[in-house]
Amino acid sequence: MSWDRAGTGEPLLLLHGIGSTHDDFAALRPRLDARYQVLAPDLPGHGRSAPLDRRPTVAAIADAIEADLDDMGAGPVHVLGNSLGGRVALELAVRGRARSVVALSPSGANLPVERLYQGTALAVARSVLRAVRPLVPAAGRWAVGRSVLLAGLRTAPWRAGEAEVAGLDGGFAGASQFWSMLWWGVLTDLPRGLERIDCPVILAQGTLDVIASGQTPRFLFAVPGARFVPLFGAGHAPQSDAPGAILQLVHRAVAAALPATHPGAAPDG
Repeated sequence: MSWDRAGTGEPLLLLHGIGSTHDDFAALRPRLDARYQVLAPDLPGHGRSAPLDRRPTVAAIADAIEADLDDMGAGPVHVLGNSLGGRVALELAVRGRARSVVALSPSGANLPVERLYQGTALAVARSVLRAVRPLVPAAGRWAVGRSVLLAGLRTAPWRAGEAEVAGLDGGFAGASQFWSMLWWGVLTDLPRGLERIDCPVILAQGTLDVIASGQTPRFLFAVPGARFVPLFGAGHAPQSDAPGAILQLVHRAVAAALPATHPGAAPDG
């Protein structure tokens, strides 16, 4: 897998959703890099990461991430994940590999009719962006282009930067393992073992999320001690819709996982 790493401090793993790359977190990176040791991969078959040689289920994706973390000498990490990345974050927590989790609109708790809708929406995005891929880089330079390309994922897509559009180019438009990951990692995924999670978990979802419906709060019934926070006015991938609120959630989750005397336990004001 391809990794982008920066910063020092508590290790923080960033996991993007299907159809994007690590660039999806570009709006958060300057402040995260300044405070944490940030580890940001492209998921298998996305961006610069090679596809898996087996079915890209949530478990298989988590296996690949764990193997790379082992190679880096990293132990348990704090995790910020969005959509499929949020679901993988919870899987890592089940395995005891997460110190804390902030899951933004995690997949896996939707009803059959919601899965059909979500799968259709993601498939349409893939098909459209694949067709217009040659135009994507140029469109990303303009606010109107970013608004068109990121509509449905963000409620204020004009606030996004070119890097976030680059994530679409390496994801929805170019991901080599998109269709199999959509099927095995999203549409047929049924979370198991969530009751074994024993680290702080914060679940969050944009109130204007038109992709994931109302599935995020359902994880409250399965994850012990989890908390739910609505992100008012934000969309499905809210990184540039509500960056300040997301940063505070990360600081809060990290602080909850650390001893009160640890220098990183005090949240930002």
